[in-house]
Order: sequence, then C-alpha cells, then structure tokens
Amino acid sequence: MSDMTTQPKSFGARLRWWRSRRGLSQLDLAGAAGTSQRHLSFLESGRTAPSPAMVLGLAAALDLPLRQQNALLLAAGFAPVWRESDLTAPDLAQVNAALDHMLAQQEPFPAFVVDRRWNLLRANAGAARLTAFLTGAAAEGPAPSNGVNLADALVSPEGLRPFIVNWEEVALYFLRGVQADAVADGMPETAALLKRLLAYPGIPALSQVPFQEEPPAPILAIHFRKGETSLRLFTTIATLGTPQDVTLQEIRIENFFAADEQTAGIVRGWAAGGRGAAP
Repeated sequence: MSDMTTQPKSFGARLRWWRSRRGLSQLDLAGAAGTSQRHLSFLESGRTAPSPAMVLGLAAALDLPLRQQNALLLAAGFAPVWRESDLTAPDLAQVNAALDHMLAQQEPFPAFVVDRRWNLLRANAGAARLTAFLTGAAAEGPAPSNGVNLADALVSPEGLRPFIVNWEEVALYFLRGVQADAVADGMPETAALLKRLLAYPGIPALSQVPFQEEPPAPILAIHFRKGETSLRLFTTIATLGTPQDVTLQEIRIENFFAADEQTAGIVRGWAAGGRGAAP
C-alpha cells in the first residue's frame, strides 16, 4: 500500500517509483528522455547524479505535473523551477480577470472554479441559485467558496446526493476521474481524497455495478430533482492552456449546461426573478 501512496525521498528511488507508476521499462523511459538505459539505471541506483536538465527531461518524459517536477528537482538537490503563487497575487491579475470573465459569461447557468482536488475556489451567481434551490441556502450573489469541496458535496449523503436521481451513474463516473487523478499526480492529498470518497456509504458497492449492455448516451447528464422540479445538466471542464505556475496548472473551470429545454427555461427563470429567485 505504501508504495502506491508514499513517494520515496531519494531521487533515484523516486524516479523508479514514477517509472513503475507509469508502467514504463527502463528502456522505454530512457528512449523517451533521450538517454541510455545504462545511464538511467545508474540514476535510479544512485551511482550517478543527474543535472537539472536531465531531471526536467525525465519529468517531461514521465508527464509529471509541475508540482511533481519541483519535488523531483528537490530530491536531486536542486531548487524548484516552477513557482506556486497565491491566486490573489498581483502577478495573476490577468488570469483572475479571465476566470471572472468565464464565470460571468456562463450566466445564468452554474460555473465553478476548483483546484485539482475539487476544493471550491469561486463560483458564479448561477451556481449560488442552483445551490439555493437544492439546499435551501440563501442565493445572494456568487456562491461562497470557504471550505467547500465539490467531490464531498456530490458523494456525501449530507450533500447533493439526495437530490441526484442518477446518483450511482454520476458518482461512479466521478470516482473514476478521481482515481485517474490519483494515479496521474501521485499526491498524498489526492490519495487522501480518494480514500475519503471511498468511505462514504454506497461508494464501495459501485465497483460491483455490472457493465451496461445497451450503448450509453453521448453524454452523462446529472439529473437533479427536488419536489416537482426536475433539472438535467451536463458539464464541461476547462483548464488553462499554457500554465507555468503550479497553482494555475491545477485550476479547473467547470461549466454547467442545460441538457433539455425544460431545464434551460427553469434556470433562466431563476435569473430573471432576481436575487434569491430559486424556489
């Protein structure tokens, strides 16, 4: 279990850990990084020390996120090259403006900005109205972000789960995404999120759900229902295209769209009714 969730501290052992996690042989990784299998073997065993350029070349060949590239550099005795800024930093003002623009453009439909582990960073008024409808919370401007994790909100029986008609389908699809994230980034925080999600009632049983024989729909819509009101929404997830900052690489923008005209009419009606219009 520890070899899948805890990365070794030394550069060589960490490099070998990532290579195994990516399912690559020494020959495969050496070829992708433009070096020899012999040299890679020496790096993994600690007989040879890498240069910063070699570390970054191996990191690129392993498709490591910027955060893990920095960790690999530190393990080799070098300073990180990718900075990690606070999202409110002045240097990120243009990015912040772009995020706010995307949230505003998505109105009246919901939109959220989250980090890699689905912690809510900000949301638009459409998201606040949807949340108000489902939970009864007041819908006054953009949805609050402090302490909210969308993964927990989706999966927890105390969250949105009671309002999702096709919860098993949605939760299974989402859970597989978090599992893929855990494999890709190797972060203990992502592994902890996955462990937390798997501890919720009903989640372990989802792995036993039989394969559907009928072809699935082109896209999986989340079917919300509260009382007599039914909403079907699907989402798109966007990322920043050319990040050179750890924080920016880990940002995701999730936009919700109506899957049918009835849903579109309800959402537009909430917005037209003004603040707190969600029933």
